[in-house]
Amino acid sequence: MAFQILLNLVIAIIWVNFQNSYTAVDFLIGYVVGIFTLFVLRRFLKFDFYMRRVWAIIKLIILFIKELILANLDVIKIVLSPKMNIQPGIIAVPTKLKSDWELSLLATLITLTPGTLSMDFSDDNKYIYVHSINVPNKEQMIRDIHDTFERAILEVTK
Repeated sequence: MAFQILLNLVIAIIWVNFQNSYTAVDFLIGYVVGIFTLFVLRRFLKFDFYMRRVWAIIKLIILFIKELILANLDVIKIVLSPKMNIQPGIIAVPTKLKSDWELSLLATLITLTPGTLSMDFSDDNKYIYVHSINVPNKEQMIRDIHDTFERAILEVTK
């Protein structure tokens, strides 16, 4: 991936030199030309196109912002309700993530989401223990974590 980014930057610099115009717009156009060139060459050079991973990172950020807003609304509903109809709980969430980086990212995303807190990992790193302010359905919460954060992290790291 780093080689592709470097190659893309070289193509952009060559583009700017051929245009004989050293502006940011021309560099951006050269960078886009480089992206297109690498996309076409991916079949011949047998490498994974790096913009796929960049797009997956952008989708993960957008997903986190969406989940952050939804979790904030849920916490606001709990705080403003006249009765405390909550069921706090600790859930062991099984995970398919392998590396320490992936597990740390999942724990960070869960902790940064209001109403949830990553507490600990199992000894074999197959479970992450999550405390939530309201857990009406444990299986649904596990499914939500798998379908959102874990799937997006796997897409970024594969």
